[in-house]
Amino acid sequence: MKNLVDHLSQYAAYHRDPRNIFTHFIGIPLIVVAVTVLLSRPGTELGGVWVSPALLVALVTGWFYLRLDQRLGLLMALLLGLCLWAGQALAVQSTLVWLSAGLTLFVIGWVIQFVGHHYEGRKPAFVDDLMGLIIGPLFVVAELAFLLGMRPELKKAIEDNVGPVAVRQKKAAV
Repeated sequence: MKNLVDHLSQYAAYHRDPRNIFTHFIGIPLIVVAVTVLLSRPGTELGGVWVSPALLVALVTGWFYLRLDQRLGLLMALLLGLCLWAGQALAVQSTLVWLSAGLTLFVIGWVIQFVGHHYEGRKPAFVDDLMGLIIGPLFVVAELAFLLGMRPELKKAIEDNVGPVAVRQKKAAV
């Protein structure tokens, strides 16, 4: 089984342009919320918990993240919990509200993703490995941690494998 560094390095290899990484800070959360919203139907409340396909997917995904890294896994579990809350809130609305919200977030998220990959000049990671769909949200959280100066050992391990994020050169005024 691949470890955290292996998964994030493989994903990071497709994401070395800072503009692409930036678009992922917007696009991936939109897609994760959209998928959670869309999978929140059918659902029912049992003992105060909304039970739906979204809950099952979040539990399995959260368990996967926790197995890779406890700290990032706990943060991902919290974020997935927030997505489940939003999904349940929309799932109990009319079909039009639920479906239009889910589909709109999904389409906008993917458009933003493909704009980022235009800058990168490379296809999305999931095209070569479907695990990229699961690693993408974890990558965004890890990149945010790196921006905040957290987990420098993880950042170094990834950069040792795939190189640093490219530094964009500003064009000189003529």
